[in-house]
Amino acid sequence: MSLMVDSFGRKVEYLRLSVTDRCDFSCVYCMTEDPCFLPKDHVLHLEELAWIAQAFTELGVTKIRLTGGEPLVRTDCDQLVSLLGKLPGLTDLSMTTNGSRLTKFAKPMFAAGLKRLNISLDTLNPILFTQLTRNGKLDRVIDGIDAAIAAGFERIKINAVILKQQNDNEVIDLVDFCRGRRLDIAFIEEMPLGEIDERKRARHCSSDEVKAIIESRYPLQLSNKRTGGPARYYTMADSPIHIGFISPHSHNFCHECNRVRVTVEGQLLLCLGNEHAVDLKSIVREFPADIERLKAAILAGINLKPKQHDFGNNQVQILRFMNATGG
Repeated sequence: MSLMVDSFGRKVEYLRLSVTDRCDFSCVYCMTEDPCFLPKDHVLHLEELAWIAQAFTELGVTKIRLTGGEPLVRTDCDQLVSLLGKLPGLTDLSMTTNGSRLTKFAKPMFAAGLKRLNISLDTLNPILFTQLTRNGKLDRVIDGIDAAIAAGFERIKINAVILKQQNDNEVIDLVDFCRGRRLDIAFIEEMPLGEIDERKRARHCSSDEVKAIIESRYPLQLSNKRTGGPARYYTMADSPIHIGFISPHSHNFCHECNRVRVTVEGQLLLCLGNEHAVDLKSIVREFPADIERLKAAILAGINLKPKQHDFGNNQVQILRFMNATGG
């Protein structure tokens, strides 16, 4: 049972833990075109990440998702997975990845105890893929997805961000790709983080618009599937896969938010759409053996968790890119 209950009665049972701000891609909706990465001494060490994770599990977190940047650019990530997999009370250990390194790491990560993968894939057009990622190769990601299937991962989900006049004509193609490989897929509305201008606002594609495109081919039925995250899932009559929609703009899910994030700098982010944060790194480094002090700081932070974000207000702008936040 979670000891972390915020001032609005929501139980926090889910931690998204960023292990790096670096990535081998530079996706247009995730980071600036010329990113400036953190110095190495600003980044949490392996043991510090594991220590923070232990504190959260002792407070009742049962689900941890490793994020980045791209977690697999960190060479000790498999060691972290092994450490976290041994934490009592942790029932779900997963990772969000761009898939480019899975041909090398899918098997060792599965062997280390990673249970689930979310793999980002926004287009099946190789040219557009390189444009959206600024340097990625589509064939490497497809090979990585197939390597993850071959390694034994059974609960793989594709994440896709749909942008108007860029990849909105590929919604059905992405669904068919997942149907063919029996992968779930979640369509995610672009988060209004970083530098937002009218061009970026104009490319926003809502979950309702994506859902309408899918239903022009495949009727959808609401599912009772729950993963502990914000997605609403649907099914199709002729396929076992689930189609999810994550809609921070159009269908606010804050009333049931059960998660917090810790950045690779050790900042406890209480809401993706607000600037509230608690510095855990300074506690870990000043009092490296005092887990009770760390847990007390986490609990105090949970009380600051805001009621909701307000992405619908065009004046709200969070000057923080997703690679620094953690997916």
